[in-house]
Amino acid sequence: MTFTNKVVIVTGAANGIGRGIASAYAEKGATVLLADVEEAKGKQTESALKQTGAEVFFVKTDVRSESDIINLMETAKRTYGRIDVLINNAGKGLFKSVYEVTVEEWDDIIRTNLRSVFLCSREAAKFMRDNEDGGTIVNIASTRAIMSEPNSEGYAATKGGIVAITHALAASLSEDRITVNAISPGWIHTGDYSQLTPLDHEQHFSKRVGKPDDIARACLYLTAKENDFVTGINMVIDGGMTRKMIYEE
Repeated sequence: MTFTNKVVIVTGAANGIGRGIASAYAEKGATVLLADVEEAKGKQTESALKQTGAEVFFVKTDVRSESDIINLMETAKRTYGRIDVLINNAGKGLFKSVYEVTVEEWDDIIRTNLRSVFLCSREAAKFMRDNEDGGTIVNIASTRAIMSEPNSEGYAATKGGIVAITHALAASLSEDRITVNAISPGWIHTGDYSQLTPLDHEQHFSKRVGKPDDIARACLYLTAKENDFVTGINMVIDGGMTRKMIYEE
């Protein structure tokens, strides 16, 4: 799979899973636009990737803002002439008692995690449909779309919404040759991997906790043109945790 001459946009690219995804596309020869609200970290990521010889460009973007999203897509088109791949990765958590969550906090996570997926996809698709070979979109959801722990209503609602909007967008954009898929990561550790315990790893069928690279490789697969028969799916990447039966003893 090669992405030479492809223009890729990754939201939430300054650190964590987003940075891992952006790095993977850069290594495969893509031109990568790094979109993030955190300007200092975004520019640090841009500088680090440029040192490897990658073609990357940071665009400060608050995905809660429609005007910021429009600016991101127009910047990509104006600077590089096209948009081929969009990775909707930006998001935030909200883990708080259902009795204490405010309307402002609820609306904020909806705007950040879910509304942004719709707006980014819509604006990117306006340019993708002009490409002879269309384009590809991947939305980063979560296994919390299908399983929960207490006090996670806002996060679960947005991730479940992302899974649903993925197949809706796949249907709507199919005539424009745009594939749309979701990835639901499980436990992906973005800090010091050596600090994890044997018990952390043993909770998984895979016998290890996930890494950003695991999600990045899935993005590469789903956005490669030779895999354009794959659309409308939710790929769960969790080391088997959502298939593990747990009994209290």
